[in-house]
Amino acid sequence: MNIRVGIVGISGFGGGEAMRLVARHPSFELVYAAGEGSAGSRLVERFPSVPAKLAEMVIEKWDPATLPKLDVLFVSLPTGASAEALARVPKDVKIVDIGGDHRYVDGWTYGLADVWPSQIEGRTRVANPGCFPAATLNALAPLLASKLIEPGNIVIDAKTGISGAGRGNGESKFGYAESNENLVPYGLLKHVHAPEIARTIERLSGGSAEGLVFTPHLVPMTRGILATIYCRGRATTEQCLDAARRFYEGRAFVRVTDKPPHTKWATGSNLSFISYAADPERNLVIAMGVVDNLGKGAAGQAVQNANLICGLPEASGLDGAAIWP
Repeated sequence: MNIRVGIVGISGFGGGEAMRLVARHPSFELVYAAGEGSAGSRLVERFPSVPAKLAEMVIEKWDPATLPKLDVLFVSLPTGASAEALARVPKDVKIVDIGGDHRYVDGWTYGLADVWPSQIEGRTRVANPGCFPAATLNALAPLLASKLIEPGNIVIDAKTGISGAGRGNGESKFGYAESNENLVPYGLLKHVHAPEIARTIERLSGGSAEGLVFTPHLVPMTRGILATIYCRGRATTEQCLDAARRFYEGRAFVRVTDKPPHTKWATGSNLSFISYAADPERNLVIAMGVVDNLGKGAAGQAVQNANLICGLPEASGLDGAAIWP
């Protein structure tokens, strides 16, 4: 099977990771690359290690009116930059939006692939979850579905590597001098991912997510997210672990571990690691989720979603171990 693929925003971190995964995919062929500031450049100029077969491909200026014949289009643009243009993409082109414009928008399927794969299969418009929701919701889903925790007053303390801020056309303000030996909270009380997380908590639990607190922090590493999540519930640690193992039985990418997960475990992969610690006497459950913010948090889950909508094996192009060390 030869599936013709395009990537918009290819010169950014998310788009570049999508390119890396598409290039090694057994059924995908990259035939279109688009961007804004990088338009006119060859891929090899933006990515010197690009596979030779793609090196001379020229990045085009993004314009839905000039799309070649495509089967799947990945779009990795900043929130607010894709809604108008994607409305003009032909209906027969399947779209996975890695950006934030279409999460819980009518006509688009929310692509939390490890939790709702059957709801994604065969769809033509899929909105990828954000990177923080990818880490958080995979850990919370088994507990909420099993009623082991209360859906309200959940506190999420999340740490992310600086690649989550994007490449910024090579002009990123998160340079070495600013980020090294530094730890910074941001997006306090108004981060763009908070409504998405709340909506999904309510969908999983059937209850209210009122009182949700979500605070992300920037840490001096390149890739990875660790979400430590504080919940109210009387479950034991073993009950939480058992619920997660049952919930994700047979799923390719979620690993339930007895010990707290490390961000390094997921680097360069589409894996999601989850674990729990609970104290019933204190009415406390701690859930932990780890992903690579560019893998499961962006391009990895996007390719997983594309596999689902194209009727391919879910793990196509995504198998293989994480990068270690």
